[in-house]
Parts: sequence; structure tokens; C-alpha cells
Amino acid sequence: MTHSPTDVRPQRTKKRRPVLITVGVLLVVLIGFLVWLGYEAYSAQKSLTATRDSATQAKNSLLDGDVAGAEAAAASATASADDAKSSTTSIPFSIAAAIPYLGSPLQTVAQITDIVQGLAVDVLTPVTAAGPSLNPSSLIESGGRVDTAALRDAQPVLLQTSIAAEELNTRAEAVDEPAFLGAVTEARTSLIDQTHDLAGLLTNTHIASQLLPSMLGENGPRAYFLAFQTNAEARGTGGLLGGYGIIRAENGTARVDTLGSNNELAFAQQPIELGPEYNALWGPRNTTTDFRNSNASPHFPYAGQIWSSMWTEQTGEVLNGTIATDPIALSYILGATGPVTLADGEQITADNVVEITLSTAYSRFGDDQAARKAYLQEISSAVVAKMVNGTAPSSALLDAVGRAGSEGRISIWSADPVEQAVLAGTKVGHTLPDSPAPYANVVVNNAGGNKLDYYLARDISYTAGSCTDGTRTSTVTATLTNTVNPDGLTQYVASTFQPNVPYGTNEAIVYLYGTQGATITAMKVDGVTAFSIQGGTELGRPVKAAYVTIPPGESQTVTWELEEPSSAGAATVPVQPLVDPATVTIDVPQC
Repeated sequence: MTHSPTDVRPQRTKKRRPVLITVGVLLVVLIGFLVWLGYEAYSAQKSLTATRDSATQAKNSLLDGDVAGAEAAAASATASADDAKSSTTSIPFSIAAAIPYLGSPLQTVAQITDIVQGLAVDVLTPVTAAGPSLNPSSLIESGGRVDTAALRDAQPVLLQTSIAAEELNTRAEAVDEPAFLGAVTEARTSLIDQTHDLAGLLTNTHIASQLLPSMLGENGPRAYFLAFQTNAEARGTGGLLGGYGIIRAENGTARVDTLGSNNELAFAQQPIELGPEYNALWGPRNTTTDFRNSNASPHFPYAGQIWSSMWTEQTGEVLNGTIATDPIALSYILGATGPVTLADGEQITADNVVEITLSTAYSRFGDDQAARKAYLQEISSAVVAKMVNGTAPSSALLDAVGRAGSEGRISIWSADPVEQAVLAGTKVGHTLPDSPAPYANVVVNNAGGNKLDYYLARDISYTAGSCTDGTRTSTVTATLTNTVNPDGLTQYVASTFQPNVPYGTNEAIVYLYGTQGATITAMKVDGVTAFSIQGGTELGRPVKAAYVTIPPGESQTVTWELEEPSSAGAATVPVQPLVDPATVTIDVPQC
């Protein structure tokens, strides 16, 4: 017996109905899930944006001295961060984030949210208690006096929040990069930048709270040797000691007096003793007796001690430390304070101070070195006076000083062991670090007695092999280019000690300071094995130097090969603070 089509159709319809209902329910659930997920994702994004904006407002309010505004912004940041956390821990967000690959951006957002909440709760909220200590205008009173008591009182909260900010900064750098979705990648980058900036601000302020009260004479008068380095003639810490002053500080107020040129410093008759390792490396260059070579080492505490001891021998005054700076740092400061006007009406600005002090002053005064040095002293005195008289826009001034310090253009050594222990771990300490991590420091010392390093360009690279063995081979390369056009330059600027080299030739001793425990196995100049003009160790680091002569418009490349320990830590390549910023390339696997 056969069934007609009309007999079969109702049965098939009955069988399909439960399936269709199930599919429909699943679609409704899926759509609902996606809508819920979309809402939570949108809410998280909105809350994170609000948190970021409030966090920025809190920091700016603190720097502006608006404590009430900072507290309100911090509270707003905390509330927004809590909302973002609620969204990223919701059921749909958690489920979607667990899906391989597709959930990658959501996982990143969840990690970002955890860190942002930490910034709001563990950093911004407590740091508002520091209040005026983060506001330069409140700290620097009329006349330039620093309120050291406010800084000291803020030390506990600054320590707490700087530690928390550093930990969050480390976590931010470890946030997974999303597999796709550029907006999340941008959010991750923004978070890293924000936590880095905030951690740096709090860490530097905490360091200032540890150092400034005592160094500015809270417990009695202090005196420091102030060195003005001339980067046109390279030395290890930057440039030749061109001039000096004495900074006197008491009860939070600092002033500069006794300005002088380098030729007013007598050769030391009873030089300071810096140890057998230092003597073996630097003794032949008379660094502890002759100011012209006194800062040949890049380890600033050596220069600081030498200059201070020279002053003590010459005058009988025992100093509390040494501070050094250079014309590039002065340009940053003038950018914050505005120009200074000399007695004859000439204006020295952020745009012209480097060229004037390191280049055109030599042609202006020709062979009259006394007049040139007096001119440079007048510029230095005017800039320092404007910096310390309290009339400059303080936050901008601190930014300028911070930039100069980060580039090694402001260096500080303290005779107080407690203060020096703090300084040694900072950029302004300008020390050779006591660390086994990979390290390559290329240092230039002028060997021509001229001012041609104003025209010197540097390209430095550091490469190393894998971490599979206990040691690995590494290569450090430094290409030095002499960009000078010597036409019209004076003998003082462009002459050399060698009679048979072209006028304007840059003569230099180029050093490599390697990783602790490493051995420098070879050194070449332009591919040819080079004689080591100087070598040894300094603070556990191997040192080897080559002599190079670079005619105008030409380059020379020095290459060092090393066997170094496969030490943990990121590779570091410090940049000697000369006129050019130097190009640095690092290709060193982190062990």
C-alpha cells in the first residue's frame, strides 16, 4: 500500500518542529550572549577610557598643586576601574576570553584592566596623600628655597607608591599582545607608556625626597664643585672640564659663587688615591693630577673625587660633592626658563647656546682664550642664576633637568656614603653599574687637543650569540664619522698634535667597557687588527682602546670581539653625552 504525499507531510513537519525550536532557542541564546558580550566589552572599554583620563587628571592635578582635584580624580579613576573589572569578569567576557585565538584580545583587555585597577587603588589613591611634595610650585618657595621638610614628610607614601608603580609597570610590559584587533594593541601600548611615566615620576620624586633635604643643607651648610664640561673636546664623562663654580647650599637654598676657568685649577701635588686597578689603567695619563685628563673614565664618581680633591688641595676647603653639566643641558634649562641677557645685551637662548659655547665662540675670540673663557663664564653664571632664583616655571624646569639627567648631562657625586649609595643607582649618578648583565659602553677621549668632537657622529652596535652555553661570543662596533668642514676654523679648533695629518682630522682614543667577567679577544680598526693603546679592567669590566685618526668627511670603524658570560638581564649600551645623540643598535638575546 502506498502513501500519498499529503499523508507524509504532516509527519515530517511534526519531526522537524522540535529541531527548529531547539535551533531557534540556541540562536536566541547565542544572540543574547553576543549582545551581552558586546555590552560588557563596550562597558569595559568605556570604563578603561574613563579610568585613563581620570588617572591623567589626577597626576596633572598633583603636579599643579590641586590636591582636592587630584583626590577627586583618583576617586573617579578607582570607580571606573572597578566598573571595568566588573565587565571583564562577567560570564560572557570570561567565556569568550577562554576561546583559543578568538579570545586573545579579550584576555589582553582583562590583563589591562587588572593593572589599571591596581594603578587606581594602589598608586593614585595613596599618592594624593603626598600632595604638595609632587607639586614643584609648592616645593620651591620665593627666592628659590626648596621646602625640604615637605619632601621628607612625604618619604613613606612615596616609597610605597613608587614600589607599587614599578611592579605595575613590570606587569604592564608583560601583558600579552593580542593576536588581532589594533585598538587593543594601542590600548596595551598606551598602558605601558602610562605606567612607565607614572613609575618614573614617583621613583624620581622618592629619590629626591631622600637626597634633597640633606644635600640642600637641611642639617648644615653644604658646598659642591660645579663642573662645566665642554663636549667639543670629548672626555669619558662627556667633555673637557672647561670652567667651574662652587655651589653653596643651606636650609634649602642654593647659590653659585667662585666661578673660574679651568686654567685657574692648579695641578695636584698630592693626588687622591683611587686604588691599584684605577692606577694601572689610568696612571699613565695623569688623571688624578692634570684636570685636562681628570674625567677620562666614564665612571663619574672618579671625576667627582678628583675635582673635589684638587679644590681642597688648592684652597683648603673640604667639599661635600661634585655636580657636572654641559651646554646641551643648559639649552634644556633655557627652554624652560626663557633666554638670559648678557651685559652687552646679547641674548642666549635654548636655540643658540650649544652652537655659541661649543663652536662660534672659538671663531669670535680667535686666539684670545682668556676673553673666550670669561665670555663662557658669563653665560654659565647667567643661566645658573636664572635657574636657582625661583622665578622659572618650576614644572618645566624640573622636566628639563630630568631630561638632562637621563642623558647623563647632569651628573652628581656625593662625599656622603649614604647619599652616594642612592645616587649610584640613578642616571645622575653616572656610574659604571655593578651588574653582571650584558653591557657595552663605547667611550671617546679626544687625543688631538682640539675642539673637533662638536662635529663627531657615532653609530654603535652590540650583537651577541645565543644563551645555550655558559659563555657566548659578542661583537661591539663603533663607526665614528668626522663631519667637519675645516675651512675657516681656527687652529685652536681644528689643529692636531700630528704634523702629517690633514687639517681638521679628528684624533681619538676609543674605548670599550665590556660585560663584567668578559674577555676582549680581538680589536680591529676598519677590519685590520689594531694595537691596544690602553687596556685593563675597571670595576670588574674589561677595557681595551684603539687610537683612530679620522680626516674631514671620513669615517673609521672600531670592532671588538668578546667572549662574555651568558648573563641574565637585558643588554645595556650607555651613550656618552657628547653633542650628537648617537645611533645605537642592540641585538643581544636575553638569557
